[in-house]
Amino acid sequence: MSDIIRRDPRTEWIVRNRLHPLHESVINASVGEVRGPTGLLRKNPHKVGFIGPNGIKRIDRLKGNGQGAGAVGRGKSSANEPVLAVHQIETPDFYIMVAPDLVGGRLTSHDKDVLGLAHKLCRTYEADERDQGRSSQGAVVAVCFGELKEESLDLAGVDRLIHLQNDVFEGFAPEARLEAVAQIEQMYQPKHWLFPDSIHGGADLGSRLSARLGERPAVQAWQVDTQNTVCRGASSSIDITRATPRILLLLEECGDAIDETRHEAKALDVDAVEVSTVNIVDHGLMDVDPNAIPLAEAEFILSAGNGIHNWEQFHDAAKALGATEGASRVAVDDGFMPRFRQVGATGTWVTARVYVAVGISGAIQHMQGIGQCDKVVAINTDSGCDMVKRAALSVIGDSEEILEELVKIVHAHKGQVSPEGETLEKGSEHAA
Repeated sequence: MSDIIRRDPRTEWIVRNRLHPLHESVINASVGEVRGPTGLLRKNPHKVGFIGPNGIKRIDRLKGNGQGAGAVGRGKSSANEPVLAVHQIETPDFYIMVAPDLVGGRLTSHDKDVLGLAHKLCRTYEADERDQGRSSQGAVVAVCFGELKEESLDLAGVDRLIHLQNDVFEGFAPEARLEAVAQIEQMYQPKHWLFPDSIHGGADLGSRLSARLGERPAVQAWQVDTQNTVCRGASSSIDITRATPRILLLLEECGDAIDETRHEAKALDVDAVEVSTVNIVDHGLMDVDPNAIPLAEAEFILSAGNGIHNWEQFHDAAKALGATEGASRVAVDDGFMPRFRQVGATGTWVTARVYVAVGISGAIQHMQGIGQCDKVVAINTDSGCDMVKRAALSVIGDSEEILEELVKIVHAHKGQVSPEGETLEKGSEHAA
């Protein structure tokens, strides 16, 4: 029998088409999970939560099945707010190493998915040991390089932490990082090495470690257990099943992020890790014009909509922030921005880490185009518009006044003007 698992386009089409007569039966048969258009399993939001006494659907994040009452919002304080259980491991019997991307020094959603999968593998190995009458505990170790700004490693599922802060690991340092993980491999002999299969360094480091150890890694992996791994192949048109190797390069949504327990995140002693010779030296990033970066590749976008009336101020704000300029379809159709700046389903789909929408109400095509953005900030006068509902942070008010204050803050941060707006000379007390 072939190991290739082929997708069922008809079933996927029925799942996406809510008007299809078989839609409900296919959804109900999926038991809370559906296969998305890319072939990845996705949670069915209609299967999560419960109907409260007022007829409003509620989701209790503190319960594994999403049922029950008494949920407490994460951002709200309460005297009866439950404390998350602490997952403690005194003396681990084995380790699973995770080398997260840590873009900007913080865990990405991709990193958290990989950490979630690491815990799933740990639980499976522990259960196999119990079935054989033995007791075993595993620990998930995060191997981090350079600056670390993440403050919630414990909530992301990190049992042990290896943080290598030497300057030699900063920036682009593939040789130094490879030497470090190779030495950690010798010290701890982990069951698996897990890397995000991404352009942010995970795929490169995982490939280098595989070559160093002479192991064949699993790439584009998205379904993993202790026995078999399913990888995407042929431009994501087929699934290829193989035995699970020690080194895994994982896609997004490979596992469920940890959100119901706290972990110790204890530091592991790695003083013996030393990097002697490095041929590649990172001299830092080059300054580039943000508007020379294609929208699809931009990390920080300031986007304008129908609420912008002072376009000169908007361009100045984008320059001060170092942001790539984007626009809604209305702004483009009115001739204020060129067509290649249009964001949305009829323009460019963007994946920025920060997307600032100024005066954009949030048409469905625009919301589709920013669906993969990490953090969305909305500046709008309408507190009930769709963009405000989508945003992680909203500022309600006149966009011209808000941009003016924002530019002042940026200049003050750079030491060019005081917080009161006065121009500073080099060497002044505020500038220093």
